[in-house]
Amino acid sequence: MPDAQPANEQPIDERFAVELIGRTDYGRMATSMRALPVLAFARHIVADGRVLLRMPRNLGYHQACADSIVAYGTDNLNSARPGEGLWTAQIVGQCEAVEPTEVQLERFGPAPRLVDGEPYEPVYLGIEPQFCTVHATDGGLERRFQHVL
Repeated sequence: MPDAQPANEQPIDERFAVELIGRTDYGRMATSMRALPVLAFARHIVADGRVLLRMPRNLGYHQACADSIVAYGTDNLNSARPGEGLWTAQIVGQCEAVEPTEVQLERFGPAPRLVDGEPYEPVYLGIEPQFCTVHATDGGLERRFQHVL
């Protein structure tokens, strides 16, 4: 019988996916709105094992996300150096509106001034990971992030 994971500790694959997400600044949130799929960009940070998102309020995507199950992912597809393996990390989990702390707001950094020509007004969401996947090419991910495993 395998050892039980302590209740307050994330499984290794979940920690690994969240660790990878934390190494990037932006990602894509997937949900549905009016029965149609939606893919939207978001700025994110990782705090206490959760992924916190900052999104533009005027686009309204946050309304479809809050109190729903969403998917969120990021990758190094555009930032991998020559010879470095490619990776993607995704989480699926319960999303809810959050009020970030002052420290978390600082970690988000400055917000854009405009989105689609309108003043940027941020809205903040948190995702509690329930299911995670990581995919990588060429085995480089295991070598580069060995300390996480």
